Amino acid sequence: MKKRGKRYNEALGKFEKSKLYTKEEAIKLVKETANTKFDSTIEVAMYLNLDTKKADQQLRGALVLPNGTGKTKRVLVIAKGDAAKDAKEAGADYVGDMDMIEKIEKENWFDFDTLIATPDTMPLLGKLGRILGPKGLMPNPKTGTVTTDVKKAVSDVKSGRVEYRTDSFGNVHGIIGKSSFESDKLLENLDAFVSAILKLKPATVKGDYVKNISISSTMGPGIKISLNSFDK
Repeated sequence: MKKRGKRYNEALGKFEKSKLYTKEEAIKLVKETANTKFDSTIEVAMYLNLDTKKADQQLRGALVLPNGTGKTKRVLVIAKGDAAKDAKEAGADYVGDMDMIEKIEKENWFDFDTLIATPDTMPLLGKLGRILGPKGLMPNPKTGTVTTDVKKAVSDVKSGRVEYRTDSFGNVHGIIGKSSFESDKLLENLDAFVSAILKLKPATVKGDYVKNISISSTMGPGIKISLNSFDK
C-alpha cells in the first residue's frame, strides 16, 4: 500500500472518503484540502461506463471553461501566409512553419504548452509525430488544434480551453481551475466540464453512462460527488 504524507492524511481527515457529497459541498472541501505551498490545480475525474475498444466510445475533444484554468498557456502555431498573420494578431506566443518544426526536431525545443496547425502544414508535422505524440502535443482536429480558423483556436486556448480524452479504463480527467478560485467560479467550470461529457454519451452505451465523479487538488485526496447533484 502506498504510504501517504502527513498533509494528505490531514486532508483526508476533513471528510468521509466513501460519502457522496453535493457538488457545492465538494467544491468547499476541495478548497479546504488544497494544502500545497503553491496554488493547487483542481481536477475533475469521471469514471464512465465505456468500452474503449469500440471506436465510437473513445471520447476526445476540448472545451473552453467559462472561468478559465488559472494558467496562461504558451501557444505555438504552425501556419503560413494570412493564417500566420492571424495567429500573431490573436496573441500566439510563437508562429512559423519549417523554422519552428526544425527547431523542435534539431534543438529538442518545447517551450510551449499547445501546438496549433493549419491543415496544409500537417504533412510537415507528420515526421514529428513520434516526438509530439507521447508529449500530448500533436495537433488533432477533434481538439480544435488542426484548423483554418487559427484566430479562434488561439483565443480559445488563451481563454481557458481544456482537452479531455478517455483512458483505457474509461476515465476522463480535466482541469477546472485553481484552489485560489472563488467557489462559484470552480462550480461553473465543473458544471461546464461535466455537462460537455454528458452530452457525448455514445448511443451504444448500455446501462448507466457515468459510474462516479470526483474532484481533487494537486496531491490531495479525491472527493466523491453524488451524480444527482448534476440533475437539471
